[in-house]
Amino acid sequence: MEHETSITQLLVKWSHGDQAALEELTPHVHHELQSLARAYLRRGRPNQTLQPTAVVNEVWLRLIGQSQLPRWEDRAHFFGIAARLMRLILVDYARAHHAAKREGAAEAITLQETILLAPTRAPDVLEVNEALDHLAKVDERKAKVIELRYFGGMEREEIAAALGLTLHTVKRDLRLGEAWLRRFLLGESAA
Repeated sequence: MEHETSITQLLVKWSHGDQAALEELTPHVHHELQSLARAYLRRGRPNQTLQPTAVVNEVWLRLIGQSQLPRWEDRAHFFGIAARLMRLILVDYARAHHAAKREGAAEAITLQETILLAPTRAPDVLEVNEALDHLAKVDERKAKVIELRYFGGMEREEIAAALGLTLHTVKRDLRLGEAWLRRFLLGESAA
């Protein structure tokens, strides 16, 4: 808890332009982002050419390269934004990889638990991205909960704290969101 508090304090200081806070913060969050990227890519497709360091560097550049710094609320808010950026980077990479192949479908970049979403085959990141975009149109909160869980690597308790929800609501949103995504990925009517 102390570690989370110090990260939150450093994020707030950085939001107010304190460069020393950014320098102190960098190794702490970089290590956590590296762990998230490594875990995510390890669960991905074999022969993955994208390296965790490249994902983290891109996320970090996008976070610190903004002309106006976000007002960070806490550690969970920061990692929620980082999860969204990681998702966008992986989607961009998958699209570029797909375009380069031209004759084939995008390689599967799986999420560890999303095998439940499409049990006959693992969905690729582009399919999951499209499904999440559709889910967000139907129920934005469920889409956000799913994104934080699978792309942000957050535990249910962390998601509840980050979004100001009860643990029961997060569990229900995960269960219902996963069911909706499974139906969408299987081509069934999920509306």
